Amino acid sequence: MRANVGGGTVLHVWWDENADGAANMGADEFLASAALASGSPLVRVYGWSSTTVSLGAFQKLEDARACVEINGVPLVRRPSGGGAIVHGSDLTYAAAVPKTHPWGASPQRLYDAMHGAMADTLREHGIIATLYGTPPHPSLPQRTDFPGIQPEPFFCFERRATGDLVVQVDDLACGQQTVKIMGSAQRRMSGTVLQHGSLLLHRNTGVTGQACHPGLFDLLASRLNAGAPAGIPNEKELLRRWLENVASSLGGVIEEQSGSFRETAVREVDELSAGFRKNCWTGRR
Repeated sequence: MRANVGGGTVLHVWWDENADGAANMGADEFLASAALASGSPLVRVYGWSSTTVSLGAFQKLEDARACVEINGVPLVRRPSGGGAIVHGSDLTYAAAVPKTHPWGASPQRLYDAMHGAMADTLREHGIIATLYGTPPHPSLPQRTDFPGIQPEPFFCFERRATGDLVVQVDDLACGQQTVKIMGSAQRRMSGTVLQHGSLLLHRNTGVTGQACHPGLFDLLASRLNAGAPAGIPNEKELLRRWLENVASSLGGVIEEQSGSFRETAVREVDELSAGFRKNCWTGRR
């Protein structure tokens, strides 16, 4: 890997295949080690082999078991904090950044960098999305993702924290509503930062009730044209443009890697994935 091109940062990106929860978390854990070794920011974009709920590192397993809307849905516990996410109808990413990198200095800088770039990408297509905690939204304390801070809502997309990506929608019954479409959570290690993020695209039909949140394309239903929101590219094009904006904010470019990230270190990733399959990890809280 090359850390710089013409003085700007290279954002190394892998487009990985669908996998189950433990395999994805194992790959993300190794991504953090790889970022520290390379001294570069790394991003892995991936999908899920089936609808899966990822729990935040500090959430209680009993709370998940008590949520009838996700009964029978596979569970995995993330190494990062935050609320539970129902995956399968979202765009999921993991970003790993050395603490020596400008984005590794504080939790908020990496949140704002990734979410701000998505806001810029959506704005290019006529969609106004803003970071929560900036006007016109009320200010909130800086994010921490520490175990002593546990917001009430169980699901990530019911929570609001500074830097979340939100859109304003008109509801006939309730008036204008602020709806979260992208959230992220971190694990800060000794030398690197691992951030998980999810852009919710559609309602997940594999769950019901409070677990079934509207996604970006659902909220833009009035602009549907031949099955896709007017002016919105397909999912991979949207993601690629987002990552280009992420790299551009550092004066750099993205470098798309061939093959999947898991293939770069199959044995190490498999060993880490095995840890996420253990009941002692899933039930640690």
